[in-house]
Amino acid sequence: MTHTVLVVEDEPNIVLSLQFILKQAGFVVRVARDAEQALRAVDEYVPDLVLLDIMLPRQNGFMVCEQIRANPACRHVKIIMLSAKSREADKERAMSLGADEFVTKPFSTRELSRMVREIISPPKSAQSANPG
Repeated sequence: MTHTVLVVEDEPNIVLSLQFILKQAGFVVRVARDAEQALRAVDEYVPDLVLLDIMLPRQNGFMVCEQIRANPACRHVKIIMLSAKSREADKERAMSLGADEFVTKPFSTRELSRMVREIISPPKSAQSANPG
């Protein structure tokens, strides 16, 4: 089964590297460059995971995270927040709004790809341990 990742990021170089590494890992990758595009993209097709930058044009990633979590169709969507800020308060806010992970920039694209794979497809033992 092919999984879809929505990359919400306005920095072109980061978008290109994430697209490359995630496509190599077998994911379908969609891109949104701001909050409005992200929310439209989620309405059009609910992804399996959203890589969501906090610092976006117009609305920030916190608002997007909150709106995704408020959408009943997105209850199974995983969210990894990305931030150039490493303040603990930002991480706490992201997690309290429903993010599954918080990654500080700069990050290893390979490590992020591994994290995406683990979140989308947990090991079989973790799946069978939680049958319900």
